[in-house]
Amino acid sequence: MILTDSGECWFHRRNPCMNGMKKELDYFRIGNALGWNQDWFQDWSMYDGGCAAVTACDLCIYLARQKGMKAFYPYQADNPNRTDYLAFSVIMKQYLHPSWQGIDTLEQYLSGLSAYWKHSGADTLKADGLHGTVLWEEAAGQIKERIDDGILVPFLLLYHKNKIFKDIQWHWFNLAGYEKFEDEFYVKAVTYGDFRWLNLRELWNTGYQKKGGIIRIYA
Repeated sequence: MILTDSGECWFHRRNPCMNGMKKELDYFRIGNALGWNQDWFQDWSMYDGGCAAVTACDLCIYLARQKGMKAFYPYQADNPNRTDYLAFSVIMKQYLHPSWQGIDTLEQYLSGLSAYWKHSGADTLKADGLHGTVLWEEAAGQIKERIDDGILVPFLLLYHKNKIFKDIQWHWFNLAGYEKFEDEFYVKAVTYGDFRWLNLRELWNTGYQKKGGIIRIYA
């Protein structure tokens, strides 16, 4: 499910009178971009495979800005810029280092993120993973709960049989909002400095046995 040229989700465009439940988090900007754009990296390993580190960097900046957890980001969280973010990404790369197959499990991500939190001296947060083997309805409930609590949700998508998702396969991105209708649930996915609204039922049911999932953070 992708956005139209006007930036709308096609579902909303075709159903403008449908009432739903919606919440979006206040994601930070760097210039005109929403969060960091992975294409800005000059380090090839981060340009090509730094998506896990980007979601973690964005998450830590968000927590510093919105939750007052200043130890997570050693720069000015109220005014993120490219220079500071690049320096921060060098730190985060030590914990979520790109490899030839990427950070392709929730456990790898949690291990690296927890290690960075310990390094920062602010390791009181709890986090766990919800694997893509559960029903999409359970995932929707968990995503809604985290976003209602004001927490971004890192999402790992591995291979997907629906070509709509081909440009975000084998990729980490953050969920920063949801919109719920009677029988549908959409998520706001932030990646490459932009966002798109995705139908969670379609996104979650990849058609492959090996699946990703979400990271649940409790703050």
